[in-house]
Amino acid sequence: MTQIIQSLSEISSRYDALFVDLWGCVHDGVRALPEAVTALQAYRDAGGVVVLVTNSPRPRLGVEQQLETFGVPRDCWDTIATSGDSARAAMFRGMVGSSVYFIGEDRDMTFFEPLEIIDDPVQVTIVPLDEADGIVCTGPFDPMADLEVYRPDFLYAKQKGLKMLCANPDIVVDRGDHREWCAGALARLYTEMGGQSLYFGKPHPPIYDLARRRLTATGHNFDAKSILAIGDGIQTDIAGAMGEDIDSLFISGGLAATETKTSQQPDETALNTFLEKEKMNPTYTIGRLR
Repeated sequence: MTQIIQSLSEISSRYDALFVDLWGCVHDGVRALPEAVTALQAYRDAGGVVVLVTNSPRPRLGVEQQLETFGVPRDCWDTIATSGDSARAAMFRGMVGSSVYFIGEDRDMTFFEPLEIIDDPVQVTIVPLDEADGIVCTGPFDPMADLEVYRPDFLYAKQKGLKMLCANPDIVVDRGDHREWCAGALARLYTEMGGQSLYFGKPHPPIYDLARRRLTATGHNFDAKSILAIGDGIQTDIAGAMGEDIDSLFISGGLAATETKTSQQPDETALNTFLEKEKMNPTYTIGRLR
């Protein structure tokens, strides 16, 4: 059974590094969450290493720039691993072909910028669906629109045997007070229709491999028992941590705030009912990262 804690400092000395989710934990899609920032700064001041592990489809530099606009200070993290970078590496290795149909917003076109770490990368071209070898999805064209509008294109793509590369496995995200669809919702729909979706963010292994490489690049090489994963996505952050045999801290006041009856802290009965329903067992739980 999960242990409800009051602050990160209660348990932080047990871990040498944190794998920290961003959206819902460190910022709300609009601005930084001050208590979370303070907690991460204190952890780093005590010698800990913070790796931001995000299902953002953006490259690492794009996320870094976004954090600056949200007011997340540079001294609360060491390095960043994004599902976008993990998925980009797969794309430039040719996993969905060289001619791809792109589903996403204009701001996500940075996904197609060259990735220098890949030797002899595939030259990827964006084409109409009827000319495509595969699909790249960073998110819906309109994150507020009904996903049913994609069914005709997905039926056609499935019949052609196209694979979908999903750059963000999240189903939804809360931007301030508004809930939006993410790429994971489209990949789920495509899979339900019989198509094949390829995932590179949490809870899937590729992003954890990238996070460990980024951690090693900071000069550290910790084993799984000395890493704590933090996040508000029960089927992404917590499921991923459990799959990697990493301890986890569930932020109940994020996506599951209603189900866990979280204001400052979760209602214990509601929390346990939610976790039993989701079949997940985070090591610790807290209302908000602080």
